Amino acid sequence: MLDVCLLGCGGMMPLPRRWLTALMCRYNGSSFLIDCGEGTQIAIKEKGWSFKPIDVICFTHYHGDHISGLPGLLLTMGNAERQEPLTLIGPKGLERVVNALRVIAPELPFELVFREIQGAEETFTVSGCRIRAFRVNHNVLCYGYTIEIDRAGRFDVEKAKAAEIPLKCWNPLQKGQTVEADGKRYTPDMVLGPPRKGIKVAYCTDTRPVKSIAENAAGADLFICEGMYGEPDKAAKAVENKHMTFVEAASLAREAQVKEMWLTHYSPSLVRPEEYMDQVRVIFPNAWPGKDGKSAELAFEEE
Repeated sequence: MLDVCLLGCGGMMPLPRRWLTALMCRYNGSSFLIDCGEGTQIAIKEKGWSFKPIDVICFTHYHGDHISGLPGLLLTMGNAERQEPLTLIGPKGLERVVNALRVIAPELPFELVFREIQGAEETFTVSGCRIRAFRVNHNVLCYGYTIEIDRAGRFDVEKAKAAEIPLKCWNPLQKGQTVEADGKRYTPDMVLGPPRKGIKVAYCTDTRPVKSIAENAAGADLFICEGMYGEPDKAAKAVENKHMTFVEAASLAREAQVKEMWLTHYSPSLVRPEEYMDQVRVIFPNAWPGKDGKSAELAFEEE
């Protein structure tokens, strides 16, 4: 199961009831953070989740509303006596930007591992998840992300028995591990059926609608997408500032055939995003306005 929480859904500046951009996911004892705007620490505390298991922080780009919360978060993690390395993923310039911010957080008891994204797309494997970065179209270098958890095929007991595989090997084989026992080598393909549908979350913000978003979000269980403007008269402003409207996000969700969409990264002038959802649901019915703390538990499909 993958736990997902939209910690903050604001763009540009934090508001009294709207923190800046951040998404947190939990899987198998690890946590992943995408973006870390001002107020992210408070949002995590309000949710009741912990800083300590955060293993990876991904950045879409380096505008302040997406990274300004990082120095404080690093200090808090250090004060919690964290010692495990922390992986940071982001566009070109990652180490330079983070080290500049660390002027106010110079001493940490753990290592920072920098993984700069190379090219238009790159995939990282972390704690049993595949994190895929894909370039989008903002006024600075910017990436969207998908988080995917694969699911192995069903274990075939009859195959295992026919191959005379020792019972002690069944569990590791079911987990996808190759096992050697009694001088023989057993591989997962000997006992597993075809791969089953896994879990997929797609996230993008600060971009115009581009083909790479629909391609990478295709079939996602949850698509979290920027909706900077809900008002119809803001369409030209969205083009000018390289952001998206609610309607444009809905069109991407429909094209990608996702199961559900949450809107996020609202303009400070957008006070009541729910007022514009009717026009969104004409295009993509299973769409919802994001709000701070909005959460979901994504599980593998029942068979």
